[in-house]
Amino acid sequence: MAKMNFGGVEENVVTREEYPLAKALETLKDETIAIIGYGVQGPGQSLNLRDNGFNVIVGQRKDSKSWDKAVTDGWVPGENLFDIEEACEKATIIEYLLSDAGQIAVWPTIKKHLTPGKALYFSHGFGITYKERTGIVPPADVDVILVAPKGSGTSLRRMFLQGRGLNSSYAIFQDATGKAWDRVIALGIGVGSGYLFETTFKREVYSDLTGERGTLMGAIQGIFAAQYEVLRQNGHTPSEAFNETVEELSQSLMPLIAENGMDWMYANCSTTAQRGALDWWKKFRDATRPVFEELYSEVACGNEAQRSIDTNSQPDYRQKLEEELKEMRETEMWQAGAVVRKLRPENN
Repeated sequence: MAKMNFGGVEENVVTREEYPLAKALETLKDETIAIIGYGVQGPGQSLNLRDNGFNVIVGQRKDSKSWDKAVTDGWVPGENLFDIEEACEKATIIEYLLSDAGQIAVWPTIKKHLTPGKALYFSHGFGITYKERTGIVPPADVDVILVAPKGSGTSLRRMFLQGRGLNSSYAIFQDATGKAWDRVIALGIGVGSGYLFETTFKREVYSDLTGERGTLMGAIQGIFAAQYEVLRQNGHTPSEAFNETVEELSQSLMPLIAENGMDWMYANCSTTAQRGALDWWKKFRDATRPVFEELYSEVACGNEAQRSIDTNSQPDYRQKLEEELKEMRETEMWQAGAVVRKLRPENN
């Protein structure tokens, strides 16, 4: 484990050079890893572990779309694809990758298979951090660990197939065996992490919920919508408004930021763009910071967690979700986006 300096603050970081795949395989050579759930994170993590040579099985509800997807992805019923209970029984490491609401519902089944010495693995700190609300309280004689890729399972898999890695955080909530650190780092390398940075379950979920509701999803959609609407109200066409709001950002500027940072992106734009951005960014910071402070407070006190639990546990949740997504999809901005994406050179 290396100490890395991030803007003057030292953090614990583990790289693939320091902990290579061969070491990870040796660490987990006698372990059976069960991936419970085949939704958002399950496919990417399980397929990467399988391709990297780990002993991995999948546990999923039979007669479900996710079960069928697992079969399509090459998992064989009775060989490395089982119902949830059988997979948990076979495993020494249980990767608990169901949705937060799903974890609450299935927890009694999982808990009875957490025999001494096993490891319970999460990719989100939600269930443990809000255990008073979720009821997820692991027994004291198992390791409880976390690897949280900083992106979707789809991105994790795509980057793995490209020979790249998606950065992940890692945490240890409970080290019952004395092997929790090696287990979590080996799993982090196995699922395809670029590097691993240390956190806690609480810090992971606080930052994750804030990020999802903030710049990663909620805030960015809100800013997109506001700018698009102002442009349209002032006579700009849907194509022009979308290109100036979304397309240029996602296709041109964000790759520059990813490559070398915001200042480098600024340096590669016109002097007029530079001047305007430098003049206006603090106004946007000052306007939105109170919203972020309110958001973080709602996350920290558990209100956001409770809203998620209450909403996502409803039997008609999927139906209502699709209605909300359909409403967004059918707005003029994203209808214009569908046309713009079709016009990209790679799609012609």
